[in-house]
Amino acid sequence: MKFEFVTAPADTDVLAVLVRDERAFSAAAAALDSAAGGALAKAAAGGRFTGAAGTSLVVTAPAGVEAGTVVLVGAGAEALDDLGVEKAAATAYQAVKMSGAQTLTLDFSDFTAEQAARAAFAVRLAAYRFDRYRTTEKVDKKPSVNVVRVVTPDLRASEAAHDALSAVADGVIFARDLVSEPANILYPAEFARRVKAYESLGLRVEILGEAEMEALGMWTLLGVGQGSRRESQLAVIQWNGAAEGDQPIAFVGKGVCFDTGGISIKPAEGMEDMKWDMGGAAAVAGTMVALASRKAKVNAVGVLGLVENMPDGNAQRPGDVVTSMSGQTIEVINTDAEGRLVLADALWYTQQRFKPKFMIDLATLTGAMIVALGLDYAGIFSNSDEVSDAILEASKKVGENFWRMPIPDIYNPHIESKIADLKNMGNGRAGGSITAALFLQKFTNGVPWAHLDIAPTAWTNKSPSPTVPEGGVGFAVRTLDRMVADAYEG
Repeated sequence: MKFEFVTAPADTDVLAVLVRDERAFSAAAAALDSAAGGALAKAAAGGRFTGAAGTSLVVTAPAGVEAGTVVLVGAGAEALDDLGVEKAAATAYQAVKMSGAQTLTLDFSDFTAEQAARAAFAVRLAAYRFDRYRTTEKVDKKPSVNVVRVVTPDLRASEAAHDALSAVADGVIFARDLVSEPANILYPAEFARRVKAYESLGLRVEILGEAEMEALGMWTLLGVGQGSRRESQLAVIQWNGAAEGDQPIAFVGKGVCFDTGGISIKPAEGMEDMKWDMGGAAAVAGTMVALASRKAKVNAVGVLGLVENMPDGNAQRPGDVVTSMSGQTIEVINTDAEGRLVLADALWYTQQRFKPKFMIDLATLTGAMIVALGLDYAGIFSNSDEVSDAILEASKKVGENFWRMPIPDIYNPHIESKIADLKNMGNGRAGGSITAALFLQKFTNGVPWAHLDIAPTAWTNKSPSPTVPEGGVGFAVRTLDRMVADAYEG
């Protein structure tokens, strides 16, 4: 899709203008209605369109309007903030994407240059579609809009603002692509290869194979992948945008490229969804791409534990005891509680090698998180108010929902083993997300840390946001990038 900034609407199939609550036309909409002899106001009244946020009315352009179609886009009652702009722009795109129109113009001439840039950003996110394997799809089943023009009061300022936003979009879309790929295409080595390709942005990427991880004693991570014919990998991504020697911040991602549950095999129904059990690693990779693309003034590290969890004659068994890189031993009660085993070694490696200011791990970790929070919130578990508050503050600005959860010491006995230091499951289903977080905390070595359980939000079958199509969300990339920009860049 091509994006352009222009100073006036012209030569377009569709022209979108904003209308506030109670049919209060924006300046651009009012001028268009005047040129049409009041026809747009009549159409709004006749179509019960009030201007409520997230609504739209598609009108065949009346005489006096140089466009084939006009879209009245609801902007709500309040002054538009960033998320309001995004919602309005994405709503306009969603209203006409299948119409056959090729050119969409969004008239943001009476808004700021930065808001005009954000409108283009929102449409890019809204237009995402993972269709690379659709070879027989008919043209009329595909979105038709391929050029988006945004009317702005300042071309240069909009283009500059859009450059920074495009970097974030690049990260989100990379994460969405990773999450959407089938597991026969995206296995650990291929995931690592795709991350390695972004060294062109200035990232430094190291790939550790099984031999290197064995030398480090990473037996909990390796144990998860030992039933797969695909070699496990550890991808280590560094971005050095601040002064040399400045303490980095660190992101750690669970990258289970396919999760059968292992010997504790999952039911067949819905198992195909387990291709996106690497959503945490995808979010970390996307965040690192965003930081590098916009040349963020920070030193950051991303560590991805990439494995497949498969049943096999060599697979890990329930009851096995493995030794982590930290030296702590773990009794494997259930091989489908594998993500925390991957993260245990990845977290320990990260804190030991990089001595970060803080670590944030991301994982599609527990079904219990969906039970606790539903499908629209991810959970935060943290030993640091500073880190968790920074995440929550950033998340509100980008429209990604998080809720802080407790990690009380009183639940620690739930992960005590009778024959090892720890076990990888709590006592039954109660508090399953909490006991998983408590397990991970054992491998942070006191470093400020937050665990983001994004099991509810990494994938959506019915999105509440017009900027998030069905499928892979790229969830948390925007939050982490914004958190870095607001609180940790020099």
